[in-house]
Parts: sequence; C-alpha cells; structure tokens
Amino acid sequence: MSELHLRVYTNRSELVLPDGTVQSFQEGGMSQAAKTRYRKIATELSNGYLERQILVCRDYSSNLDFSQLAQEQKYLLNKLVQSVTSEVGRALVGLTILQLCIKAIESEQSIRLHKGSTSTRDFSWCDGISMRSLDKQYITPILRKYELLKLNADGFMMTRSLAENYPYSSVYKANIRGARAEWVNLVEEIEKNEVNPEAALLYLLSQLLNLAENFRRLASQSIEQLTSFLEKTVVNQKSTLSLILYHINQSDYAARLMEIAMHALFQAMQEFHIVPNSSLKPLSQMRSANKKHGNIGDVELLEDRQIVEAWDAKYGKSYLRDEIEELSEKLEIHPAVKKAGFVTSIKPERLYELEIRRKEIEDLFGISLEILTFEQWVKEQFDRALAENIVTEQMLSSAWITAYTESLAQRRRDIAPIDEPCYQWLFTLKTLLARE
Repeated sequence: MSELHLRVYTNRSELVLPDGTVQSFQEGGMSQAAKTRYRKIATELSNGYLERQILVCRDYSSNLDFSQLAQEQKYLLNKLVQSVTSEVGRALVGLTILQLCIKAIESEQSIRLHKGSTSTRDFSWCDGISMRSLDKQYITPILRKYELLKLNADGFMMTRSLAENYPYSSVYKANIRGARAEWVNLVEEIEKNEVNPEAALLYLLSQLLNLAENFRRLASQSIEQLTSFLEKTVVNQKSTLSLILYHINQSDYAARLMEIAMHALFQAMQEFHIVPNSSLKPLSQMRSANKKHGNIGDVELLEDRQIVEAWDAKYGKSYLRDEIEELSEKLEIHPAVKKAGFVTSIKPERLYELEIRRKEIEDLFGISLEILTFEQWVKEQFDRALAENIVTEQMLSSAWITAYTESLAQRRRDIAPIDEPCYQWLFTLKTLLARE
C-alpha cells in the first residue's frame, strides 16, 4: 500500500490511490464524450431535475427511503449540513448537491474534474465539465428559490478555493472552510460507486429543508418575542443601542451584524421619511463595498440613482489611512456624493494624522467626510431624525430594533437581502429580547 498522492505534469495530473491504482486526467479541450455527458446533465437540470427532487422531499417525505445509505454516509451528510454557519460551509454543501446531481444523471462523469471548456484560452480537462456554469444556471437559483442555502446569486463555484486547477480529492490543497474532511470522504465514496447518488441527494435536501423549516419557526417566534418586548418596555436610543451592540459583540461575524444594524437604522428613518428626497439602497452582500460592485459604503442613500451619502462599517479597525485613500479613488467615479464616512466599533486612532488628508478630500470633492464610532454615528442619525419633529425617540428606537430583527428573520428581503445564514444570530437575539 502506498500513500495517496497526486502527480502533476505539464499536460495531465495523475491521482495515485493507496492500492496503487492510477487515475489519469488529461488536460485540454473537452472531448466529444465529455461534451455529450455535459449536454445530458445540462438538459436534465434545465428540465427541473433538482427542483423535482426538492419537491419530492418537501411534499412526499413519508415516501422517502434512505435504507440504501449506510449510517456512515448519513453521518457525513449530516456533518456537511451542520457545518453551515454565517460564514463557512455553504459552498461545500452547494458543491456536494451539484456533484450528486451530476452523478445521479450521468454516472460516467467524474465529479473530480470541475473545469471543462472548448476554448484554448481556458484551463480544461478533456473529461471535465464546467461545474461553474451548471451551478450558476441550475443549482444556486433553485437553492435560493427554496431558501435551502443563502448563496451569492453568482453561485458557490465563484469561491476561489473551489476553482484551483487540480482534481477534487483528499490531496486538493486549497483552503476550503467547512466540513472539508466529510466532503472529501463523500467524493471518494461517490467516485468508487459506494454511494447511491440520488438517495444521498434526497437525504441532503431533506436535512436542508428541515433547517429551513426550523428557521421559519424561529423567525416567527423571534417576531413574537419582539412584539412582547416592545409592549412591556419603553425603549429609547440608549437602551436600543445597548441591546444591539451587545448582540453584535456576542455573535460570530460581528462585522456583518454591524453593517446590518446600521442599515436597519436607515430603514427605520426611511419609514418615517426622515430624508424624503433620498432612497435607501438595499443592503449589499458581504464584502461588496468596493469599486468592482460600484459601492462606496455598506449603507448608501440614492438620489436619481446616484449615491449621495455613504457609510462604511469598520468593525475592529481603528486606523483608517488605507480606507481614506480607497474612498478618494471611489469618489472620482461618484460625483454626486455629498456625505461619506467611516463608522468604527472601537475608538479611531491617530485621527490627527488623517486630518489634513481628510480635509483635502473634502475640498477636492466638495463633500463632508466623517470618522465616527458606532455610538457617535447612532447619535448623529437620531439627532438628524428628531430635528425633523416627525418622530419621537421611542418611535425611532422601536422601528430600529424592529427593522434589525425582521432583517435577520428574512422578513425584509426586498431591502435587506441577507444571504448569510441567520439562525444563530436570530436565536441569540430572541434570547436577549426574552431577558429584557
């Protein structure tokens, strides 16, 4: 017995299994056989294969029979589902669903070879298929439609760690976060035909549906808890800020929650028409405040579809020299901006160093540029709203915590399309509201 390893040559890769078996993967344009397999898979998926499997699990669950799956295989699938958090695990679950679909439709297609192209410009295996294309067209849209996974609309195969030019195996070196070991074991068993792919697919979808139902139940309970909380509590700016800050700091991926909290306050202000000539841009996906996506900040107000005000959340960051320079570059292509700023979760450092540059940017672009702590920023928005004499502090505080809770409960997807799983965030918030 030898150790599993991968040999990489200029025109092929060879996966050497522990028993000495060699699987060779030739590089180059898709072979005719691969094209035929790809067309069959794409046709089945376009005709609703995955959606039919989801509906079978949802509407005829009593008819499902998972006896073809070994307990160890169910364990691996359960671990994949349980690995999904606010930040990790989703891509691997989505990829596993795609791989199981591929194998169920066309058993001869290798699920190791995730790239296939007829173009000489693109990397391709002769027997590979474009999993990225299948994902974007047929997998991610369906998973999003049934709310089984909160995925970026561009698809999970956009994840760089899944796109390395090596076959998927236990020696695939990319830094994949989530239930990597379980996924690798499944890939090996599927490739050895030791897993019934359709039974495994139905089992995996059933577990995701259970989680989706659990989330909907939690969302309803959280809204009910919020209603009870607001009926017995006189909220104000200080108490609401304290509650939301505590929730942020007690949760994983607090940086994203800070963005959501800031956006929720602007949602509340918009409900009372505090800035009547502006519209609040829907919450952007995580990490999209950059030039590529046309964003300036995490929270943006628009007039005539132009950004006029933008705030960028900086959780855990206190020195903003680089961020100010990046903002300057963004402002060059957003001439309508009147106010921009950074909101930090901790006290900003060395502001005296940044003052000259901040003033230069203000003068150059004719804007107001501010650097505030989260507490200062919240006070500024409350002062701005209360100055209009159309809302009380209690009304705005109540609207803010409501917008925050309903956003996490996926009840405001038109304005707050949060694609991260929110179960743990919402469970913690529900617990906090019950204590108050």
